[in-house]
Amino acid sequence: MKINYNFIAALLLIICSCSRPKEIDIDNNKLLENIKILSNDTLEGRYFSTPGNYKAQKFIIRKFKEIGLKTFSQNNYLQTFSYTFKGQKRQDVFPVKKDLTNVPDTTAIGGNILGMLKGQTNKSIVITAHFDHLGIKDGKIFNGADDNASGTAALFTIAEYFKNKPIYHNLIFAAVDAEEIGSLGAEYFLKNFNDKKNIALNINLDMIAHSDYDPELFACGLYHYPDLRKPLKRIKSDKVILLFGHDAPEDKDQSDWTFSSDHRVFHREKIPFIYFGVPDHKDYHRSTDTFATINTDFYIESVKIIIQAIENFDEYLKD
Repeated sequence: MKINYNFIAALLLIICSCSRPKEIDIDNNKLLENIKILSNDTLEGRYFSTPGNYKAQKFIIRKFKEIGLKTFSQNNYLQTFSYTFKGQKRQDVFPVKKDLTNVPDTTAIGGNILGMLKGQTNKSIVITAHFDHLGIKDGKIFNGADDNASGTAALFTIAEYFKNKPIYHNLIFAAVDAEEIGSLGAEYFLKNFNDKKNIALNINLDMIAHSDYDPELFACGLYHYPDLRKPLKRIKSDKVILLFGHDAPEDKDQSDWTFSSDHRVFHREKIPFIYFGVPDHKDYHRSTDTFATINTDFYIESVKIIIQAIENFDEYLKD
């Protein structure tokens, strides 16, 4: 029997190319510089309706402009909203004196920053990341590098990657405010989005830069939307393990993240979501959540995995 070595070589080449992780070309240094800026002390923890939070808004707007994202209305990236905190809720969010019996109502101003890359259809994939954090407590700045400067800085890198590539869906980038006090920004965004029926998917990024032990990133949501599994199974990485879970209420071995971040707002409206994140870690909601404590290699690879996911979903969710 004659052996066709050329055929065998070609077959091996195909097999190797299929198993090799896809090359995703991003500017690693720019990604790290942006998360460093967003988690800097000068932003004072980015607490809702504070000067540090407003500084973060201005920085995000500047980045969206530099990338060249389209605005939604009146050439303005900023979507402002107000929220009135009453009684004990006001005391919880904006504490005044302790043991005050008559707590005055307070109206606070927040802002989402929205930009878009136009696709070939009226259907959209909405990519969300909250930029607010916990501010200053007992004189300590809670910088929130992983939670969630990581997701916000990733928005810029993802937008840069896709801005000169053909896409089918509109990609909407939403840096949303006030997640830490109840997803007020995401709620306002969706409530005032006029074309909800054409949102094909929400991809939410919240805490994607920290790996205490194994380099594991979770994609949450498949319990509720099992049809979204196939595009995620096609993702390849030799540096970070992509796991599925944290979304089944009856699973006693894992906490349920279905309502743990801004994707909950979309899920309540029956809009499919995938949430990328990591489990709570030793620096979660502590002043030690700084740029110095994130895992930079893990973070870079996580962003590349998310880019692969968006590419796959853009193709998979075509009409």
